[in-house]
Amino acid sequence: MTQSPALPTDRLYFEVWEDPLVDRLGYDPRSAYAETYWLGILGPSASWLLRHLATGFDQHPNGFDLELPDTAMSIGLRLNGGRHAPFMRTLGRLCQFRMARQSGPASLQVRRFMPPLTLLQLERLPVTLRNRHQKLMEASLEGPDAQQQRRARHLALTLLFLGEDLAAIERQLNSWRFSPEVCTEAARWAMQRQKIKQTREQRASASAKPALQTAGNS
Repeated sequence: MTQSPALPTDRLYFEVWEDPLVDRLGYDPRSAYAETYWLGILGPSASWLLRHLATGFDQHPNGFDLELPDTAMSIGLRLNGGRHAPFMRTLGRLCQFRMARQSGPASLQVRRFMPPLTLLQLERLPVTLRNRHQKLMEASLEGPDAQQQRRARHLALTLLFLGEDLAAIERQLNSWRFSPEVCTEAARWAMQRQKIKQTREQRASASAKPALQTAGNS
């Protein structure tokens, strides 16, 4: 998990964290999925804040400012105690679970959609909820093989972004009842795509350095 950011305690600007993969595969913070499965992982205060912000984005899709003391009171939290106040810890929890990230000294990007739970997160839930989640994932896999492969690849990319390694991605996909062949192919495809992206970024960075040096010498 990422470290909680240093944020002001009076006012914050909230904007949408756009993520094509999670936005396509994820769930609205006000959905039954979020309430049933994410609540026990993220906690009630952070879940309610995420719901509150989702409603705000419905009204202000380009972002909005919030007075933090009023926002804290609206979800039943206190803001006394500065950066160690319950509400500030709730903001930090959103960042720790990658539901939000700091985008400036007084601004925060927040996801509009919550990703599916990972295998490790599911292990923290009661057995009854894990079984219900398994059935939900199985039902979502109905359809042609090509559709399952595309979904497995998108899920693999999401898991990779969340910090899972190759073996963990395969285990997670397997727990969602993809075939072993699809799990292996999707996990390796995601890793390869990530390597290609990193290579391109490194080349772009390397090619930019001579230009910067030349400009500096002129």
